[in-house]
Amino acid sequence: MQRFKEKKLILLALGILTPLTLTSTKVNASAFGAEIFCTMRDGGNDHESSWEAAYTYIKKQKGGLFKVSPKNAAAQITETVIRERDKFNYCVEYLDNLHPNRKLIRDLEKEEERKEKEAKDREKKRKKLEKELEEANEAISEKFTDETLDRYSY
Repeated sequence: MQRFKEKKLILLALGILTPLTLTSTKVNASAFGAEIFCTMRDGGNDHESSWEAAYTYIKKQKGGLFKVSPKNAAAQITETVIRERDKFNYCVEYLDNLHPNRKLIRDLEKEEERKEKEAKDREKKRKKLEKELEEANEAISEKFTDETLDRYSY
């Protein structure tokens, strides 16, 4: 019974301490990731190279079984820049590139779906017309047998 209580106490301590250690790594990684992104952008680099450098650093620092998604890393950078406004006041103007216009993305997806639907409809109509043409040809060939087409039969 005493052993069970010791195990329970150890598991409870691990359960409390593990998230604390993981969170501090995440905060440090996102803070330095934000610093990388903002410094590179302020230095004149384009969005893509700055974003790749910051995202790669955040992914690398997270470690573990699961990696940080691009959306999550962008949110972490944004959160850090907003939280530490005085440190990153020059970087606020670059945050809009981290979160692309969601309405534009939805509109593009709808347009893509509409084009796919139109292509399917055209294909369906083409097959229907081919089938009708084939049926019409069969009807004509049944109507005109070899006897009716024999040019020497009077």
